[in-house]
Amino acid sequence: MIPPSVFGSVSTAKMDRMRLLLSMVLAIPLSAASVDGAKVHWTSKGSSKQTVILVHGWTCDETSWDSQVPALSQKYRVITLDLPGHGKSDPPKDGKFSMAVFARAVEAVREEAKVDKVVLVGHSMGTPVIREYARMYPQHVAGLVPVDGIVQIGAPGPPPQGKAVQGKGRGAPNPAAMTGPDGMKAREAMIRGMFTPATPAAIQQHVLKMMLAPPEATAVGAMTATFETVSLNDFVTTVPALGIYAGTPLANAESVKRAFPNSEYVQVAGTGHFVMMERPEEFNRLLIGFLGKVKY
Repeated sequence: MIPPSVFGSVSTAKMDRMRLLLSMVLAIPLSAASVDGAKVHWTSKGSSKQTVILVHGWTCDETSWDSQVPALSQKYRVITLDLPGHGKSDPPKDGKFSMAVFARAVEAVREEAKVDKVVLVGHSMGTPVIREYARMYPQHVAGLVPVDGIVQIGAPGPPPQGKAVQGKGRGAPNPAAMTGPDGMKAREAMIRGMFTPATPAAIQQHVLKMMLAPPEATAVGAMTATFETVSLNDFVTTVPALGIYAGTPLANAESVKRAFPNSEYVQVAGTGHFVMMERPEEFNRLLIGFLGKVKY
């Protein structure tokens, strides 16, 4: 309660307005996460000391996890963020995207959130992001959950004969195709290829709107950065891990096991790339079960 003496001799109505204004000011964060001066947007739900950070994929944003946050935050503190150049976050000041920049953004959020060890969940491009984070900041990693993410990075280009390479994903797109007058059409075609006939129309619409929103510089820069991180192919971490993969997975069980020796692998049959949206209850059950085994 703010005593009337703070405001002096003013009317009750004015005091109420001043109290409201002061409370709004006090609610504004005093600082924000940033990377080299570029703002990183993040959101936190739940009050547990056990923290999960959910990392979205290429040209996505934190709304990728709308079906996870309510369930997870009942027991855990759940942090979502927009990677640099995505959603509400600023692009890198120098325009250069990399897995290291993305990992540093996650670290800036972790530090701002004032937590020590976290479990990192990374969908699609978020998988190399959380692996890079584990390489750069192993002391803060309690567990890792790749979600239909690539673990063996290949050179950009079409997959052989239009087919996926087992253990190496569905093939690496060509970032150059996403530039110029036809760039948006190429992006849309790629995104639609992430769906199955069973993917609900509402999910398709949400994903298309979300993934076509970032500018060309983000689409090209983030895609290029993903397939430049070939050094991650040899990175192995023994922290507990759970791979949750789609019906046509971006990585098989063997490749996940090589990257994460202390891991389990689950494939959710019949799902497209956005497995956490298409089967949220099953996904949440798998993730919560894994989190219950992790020692922070």
